[in-house]
Amino acid sequence: MIHTIRLYIEKYQLLPEDRPVLVGLSGGADSVALLGVLVRLGYPCIALHCNFHLRGEESDRDEAFAREFAESLGVSFHKIDFDTTSYAGEKHVSIEMAARELRYAWFEEMRERLGGQAIAVAHHRDDSVETVLMNLVRGTGIRGMSGIRPRNGLVVRPLLCVSREDILAWLAEQGYAYITDSTNLSDAYTRNFIRLNILPLLEEINPSARNTIARSAEHLSAAEAIYIYVLEQARKEIALPDGRLSIAALMRFPASETILYELLKEYGFTRLVSDDVFGALTKEPGKLFYSSTHRLLKDRDCLWIAPLEKEEERTYRLDPEKGIYHEPLDLSFRKCVVTNDFSIEKNKRIAYLDYDKLDFPLTLRTWKEGDWFIPFGMKGRKKLSDYFSDHKFSRIEKERAWLLCSGDAIVWIVGERADNRFRIDESTKRTLIVNFFG
Repeated sequence: MIHTIRLYIEKYQLLPEDRPVLVGLSGGADSVALLGVLVRLGYPCIALHCNFHLRGEESDRDEAFAREFAESLGVSFHKIDFDTTSYAGEKHVSIEMAARELRYAWFEEMRERLGGQAIAVAHHRDDSVETVLMNLVRGTGIRGMSGIRPRNGLVVRPLLCVSREDILAWLAEQGYAYITDSTNLSDAYTRNFIRLNILPLLEEINPSARNTIARSAEHLSAAEAIYIYVLEQARKEIALPDGRLSIAALMRFPASETILYELLKEYGFTRLVSDDVFGALTKEPGKLFYSSTHRLLKDRDCLWIAPLEKEEERTYRLDPEKGIYHEPLDLSFRKCVVTNDFSIEKNKRIAYLDYDKLDFPLTLRTWKEGDWFIPFGMKGRKKLSDYFSDHKFSRIEKERAWLLCSGDAIVWIVGERADNRFRIDESTKRTLIVNFFG
């Protein structure tokens, strides 16, 4: 078994450095075997033990045993006491989750303090098999079917290549004692129920069920690597600036519904909502979808994703003498005298305004219902809501529109169109040139 574990550590480069390995030592068979094997392989080890005080005298017995075993191997021993029940109540999590959070937080704290290269924990192949079955029952994608990974950041699992049966046989050969957690004999927990009831039934169908599931998980882990690679390629083609996703690019990919979900879930959208979004791709634009943090607008040729914001008008006072602004937009102001050779560049991102028609300071604000202006080149008023509709602004584009104002009058829909009242004409002597770099 030691040879198998050594090759596994080398294959996944779990412990490539000479620095200490911090080993989680509960005193159970798996952690005893892990520490024993790593010491035998010559790794400098430090044992870490958590006393969660959940099983009365058993918890103290476990601590005493773990200390004695570490000392018997010449390994330094560190322990910590946790009030797990109080923590679970404060955080509103299960006891199991509380113990996990406390354990790994302390492990990482000790790794930094002691200069460890990694934290080794004692998950083995059967644990990975149980994880696959748990995820399958609860509902999962390819990632949940690949089992437990050999490495998760600085947490490594050298025993994933061996079974519980292998571990117990090796401990017997070495004459190592270990303790048994009484909760492992109860099927009140989901994992224990699978271990004690489901797996024995599967082995009645196929005596090698554990090995078969473990091999399948390894194959799916390789498939997951390909899946992630294709997903990243898809992201590069589908994701556009400003939180947009190209519908046409999305539909060019196979399994586009799944790719859409993978792109949306990072914004908090569930699979059910993602499926509804996918169903709306061929329908009329304008429908909104929400997650707890973002909203998505189905536009004509793209999906707009934006953070949820409070519905409130935002106003900023601007002094053109300052020259350049970076908040909330990248704008620059330049005043100049109009001469005979003065020329105007036709560019929607540049506004040429009659300086002497403006009231200062100018303001920059978001639009609101009832806003109107006189579009450049026209004489009559036009509501901004009508202008946006005529120019096919999406709802999110409307919300992102900024207005440069002189007093109550709109001077410029930034980056879009100026107001005719402030245009340069034959009587203009000074002009204010505003550049939008957004």
